[in-house]
Amino acid sequence: MTPSADRLGRLLNLVPYLLARPGILIADAAYDLGVTERQLREDLELLWMCGLPGYGPGDLIDMAVDEDSVTITYDAGIDRPLRLTPDEALALHVALRLLAESPGAMDRDVVHRTLAKIEKVAAAEGFAVRMPDQPERVEDLRRAMDRGRALRITYYTARRDASTERVVDPMRLLLADGRTYLEAWCRSACAVRLFRADRIDALTELEEPSAPPEWAVPTDVAHGVFRPTPELPLVTLRIAREARWVTEYYPCESVTPQPDGDWIVTLRAADLGWAHRLILGLGGRASAVAPPELVASIGDEARTALSAYL
Repeated sequence: MTPSADRLGRLLNLVPYLLARPGILIADAAYDLGVTERQLREDLELLWMCGLPGYGPGDLIDMAVDEDSVTITYDAGIDRPLRLTPDEALALHVALRLLAESPGAMDRDVVHRTLAKIEKVAAAEGFAVRMPDQPERVEDLRRAMDRGRALRITYYTARRDASTERVVDPMRLLLADGRTYLEAWCRSACAVRLFRADRIDALTELEEPSAPPEWAVPTDVAHGVFRPTPELPLVTLRIAREARWVTEYYPCESVTPQPDGDWIVTLRAADLGWAHRLILGLGGRASAVAPPELVASIGDEARTALSAYL
């Protein structure tokens, strides 16, 4: 069976080849392209279903095929070089960055050269696709794991808004929710923990080897890093239109549109301190509805802030 990647490359080359040779004999085309006549006819049948979004009669590639020859009568723009839109370029850039950070065998130099080309073309078109992360930190972690060393890290925990220093035994690097995490046995917590790479403020390789205990089990991140459970606090927010991104960024249990355009949103929080900082960070675009202790803490902080201006 022909690999899909090989067939895709052949199909992309086939249209300009045929455009330059109207009425070419199928036997001659098959010889030039290094395929059998049967394979070429199968490729031509597939081209009938290729074209532009809309995929109607005026959008698909069209051709005249008889028993012996073929002529492209409408190319659907495939004769022109592909120009990525900013959204397409960013999506491709993100996918390649995730690939470059994935553990496993691959030629990372090829991926990084491709990334550089995308960034160069994007700059020439007047838009940027660089991501504000810390690729150097990921490389440091990968090198430390390759050497099998324990690490001393300084880590910022957003949930508590605090930085701590701890010694960890790395287990693996993984990708979840579009971010790179170090999974490691944390000697302070005596448990497996996930550390976001971009929140590791400093790391030092220790001389001792990484030695997580035998009972350290990898984390299941198939459904995301944060997994809401019933015992976590249920928080209700009222958010304005400008803060609706919250419902896309955090898993919500319910979203109820209001007549004035606001949304009433309920979600599980790791703790009320995290919810407190989330609401304050949203400014006037969000307010606490429940639980009562969260409403009270937000009110107290707002009154304290207001008194500073009186």
